[in-house]
Amino acid sequence: MFDAHVHSAPCVFPRIADDAQTVEWYERAGFDGCLLKGHAEPTVGRAAAAGKGRSVRVYGGIVLNHAVGGLNLAAVEAALALGARAIWMPTLDAHGHLDAGLPRPPAEPIAIPPVHPPSEAVARRLLGAVAAADVLLATGHLSAPEVAWLVSAARDAGVRRVVVTHATFTVPGLRPADLTELCELGAFVEITAYQLLHQPGCDAAQLAAAVRAAGPGRFVLSSDAGQPDSPPAPEALQLLVESLAREGLDPGALEAAASETPRRLVEPA
Repeated sequence: MFDAHVHSAPCVFPRIADDAQTVEWYERAGFDGCLLKGHAEPTVGRAAAAGKGRSVRVYGGIVLNHAVGGLNLAAVEAALALGARAIWMPTLDAHGHLDAGLPRPPAEPIAIPPVHPPSEAVARRLLGAVAAADVLLATGHLSAPEVAWLVSAARDAGVRRVVVTHATFTVPGLRPADLTELCELGAFVEITAYQLLHQPGCDAAQLAAAVRAAGPGRFVLSSDAGQPDSPPAPEALQLLVESLAREGLDPGALEAAASETPRRLVEPA
């Protein structure tokens, strides 16, 4: 299996384990790889250190929050030069995060079109860099209208790897019909164990409906684990797979969505 969304310490939030322990858990569970995500700093160097001497391939990326300058092309280019395999749009500092009522630092929220039209030029430059490097673009905590704009703009820019981050979570709060449209534009829909474990009012049946809306081969299963009240990430991801299988989804398709699909989206061609 391959987990394309996991949190570890150090982080601005409490985490159940640091990078080394997290990677060890994946190794023990027989995972092929993982992608470390940090809200406040690039994880490329951390991934290189945590993966040294391990059988698990460990990758990192950058989240475009205020800590790295927001929609900062220089930060993206530096992360890509260091080997980043994922560029996440803003999370904690996103306007969508604020609108959803989620806790965030007291800073000016970051938004893209159509919420903030003046950011279009820099957003398109960022998409150009992502396309040229052929790495994963994830939508972070953008709002539903921003996600729709980004997915369309990414397709126009030639970005080949786009994931709608925890698409039916509180933010962006997308509906099944929205998912179908985004997948038709080339995006993949992410469903996470965090949603199953912690999203208010969410259950396996709702997540299964999102999978069906995305369609065969267009969804990714990730843990988004690392919280002190979540199981270790490998256990969380396996729990998600098993829970969705009990909803009548094809076990083989679920296994692919937690292994082959994320691996193909993250690793170099």
